[in-house]
Amino acid sequence: MGYTAPLQDFQFVFELMGLGEISTWPGFEDAAPETAHSIVEEMAKLCASVIAPTNAVGDREGATCQNGQVQVAMGFAEAFNAYVSQGWQGLQHPVSLGGQGLPRLVAAACTEMLNAANLSFALCPLLTDGAIEALLVAGSPAQQAQWVPALIAGECTGTMNLTEPQAGSDLAQIRTKAVPQADGSYRLFGQKIYITYGEHNLAGNILHLVLARTPNAPQGVKGISLFLVPKWVNSAVDVNPAAANPAAANPAPAPGLLRNDVHCLSLEHKLGIHASPTAVLAYGDNHGQVGPGAIGHLVGQENQGLAYMFVMMNAARFQVGVQGVALASRAYQHALAYAKGRVQSRPVDGHSQAQQAKGFYELLVPLVKGWCTEMAVEVASLGVQVHGGMGYIEETGAAQYYRDAKILTIYEGTTAIQANDLLSRKTARDQGATVQALLQHMAQEFPPQHPASQDHLTQALAACGQVVQFVCTNIQAQPNAVYAGGVDYLKALAITVAGWQMARARRLAQSRTGPFYQDKANTCQFFADHVLSTVPALCQRVLQGHAAVVAPDNEIS
Repeated sequence: MGYTAPLQDFQFVFELMGLGEISTWPGFEDAAPETAHSIVEEMAKLCASVIAPTNAVGDREGATCQNGQVQVAMGFAEAFNAYVSQGWQGLQHPVSLGGQGLPRLVAAACTEMLNAANLSFALCPLLTDGAIEALLVAGSPAQQAQWVPALIAGECTGTMNLTEPQAGSDLAQIRTKAVPQADGSYRLFGQKIYITYGEHNLAGNILHLVLARTPNAPQGVKGISLFLVPKWVNSAVDVNPAAANPAAANPAPAPGLLRNDVHCLSLEHKLGIHASPTAVLAYGDNHGQVGPGAIGHLVGQENQGLAYMFVMMNAARFQVGVQGVALASRAYQHALAYAKGRVQSRPVDGHSQAQQAKGFYELLVPLVKGWCTEMAVEVASLGVQVHGGMGYIEETGAAQYYRDAKILTIYEGTTAIQANDLLSRKTARDQGATVQALLQHMAQEFPPQHPASQDHLTQALAACGQVVQFVCTNIQAQPNAVYAGGVDYLKALAITVAGWQMARARRLAQSRTGPFYQDKANTCQFFADHVLSTVPALCQRVLQGHAAVVAPDNEIS
């Protein structure tokens, strides 16, 4: 089935989030609600008519690799050309570098539609957005001027190169070497795995952001640096990304460019997202035209690479959370259409301060990434269930969403990694101050009507407060006991934040009239009764459920 964007829901969210006020802020004058509605309507048209039709064929065909050259699925090149030529890659990026400078609220709606239309396709713009964010924070003015406009225009795309065969989530084990050259460049040697869109034929160039070690760098994560490594270079000094025909199928590089020494060894064969080429890349195996060693340039200072890469990782984690929402929306839409057309039984009954806002954002990133992606798997699974036996048959399309959804809980850090980040960096580091401030903010907006109130949000806030106190009190003395409940803590806090927003949505919906708003209010009430109500139990598991988890493992022979 096709894809229809939930435009009325987006308009509701824009109103709920105060887009009218945001458009009065300096730099966002072009983001008035009327303009934003027009923008999402145009993106909805593109997704429905161009992007969504590539979803099923991409799943069937996948991406292929021969002799280091990757071919994407049929229709992807035309879809990419439409996407970049209409300016969608630059939606949230600075006007001075070719973007449109719109609020992330508007960009997130467009990102959701793109991912709902075709998750595999959307991964390419997602990684490019992350590369742009990293350059805007850590790149030199020259690097920004050289690369950001090209990334926005689709002349090249961006990748993130962290993982190596021996170094998965433990980036301290990275071995890729970066050897300094007399001209100020570096030569990189090593291998990277799981590189999304690490090789493809969509754009004329690919800009790899690569973590590597310089000679005599400190051991561990303190010795990691970040480098820009293009697929095509002019020379050892000039790495201009210009492409002759950036968005055509099999685009050719501009005359005079040389193939850098970065080579695709193979593509991973995956459970889902078949059309997204996940590459194994070799740096410095003398496969290019520049001699041994991939030419790269340092971003920022040596040994600060992981901090710079975290900018890209955080941007990607937020967008992966949006992917979870998008895939859940598409799976729900698919299941709803099937259920309506195949009835098989009768009904059973016949504003905050700027620094605090930054802290809230950083706190919310692991919640968005962790919970939204786990929720996507659950919704996609329910979508298969709605189809019954037909859901297990590939031709109905329901199974693809289930297969695709699983990777969302894994890449950019598994849910457990997000939980560890929430526990250590986002909760314990400031003794729970940021989390408690957020809980207090929610409680002030929705205070209990009575001390004995059974309100689900009130109970959830109280339960989360107990967990925060438990974490901060015990994380040093009993770290295993605290970390054993990390995922439950993440889910409980994420559901509570979502419940807060659903309560705000219900209040707004009840102030309006019409079927849409009535349905919205009912949905919010359903969430409170069936999802938000689970928070106290999740919190109880954190507080008391760790004994069996950390108990000694006595193997039985």
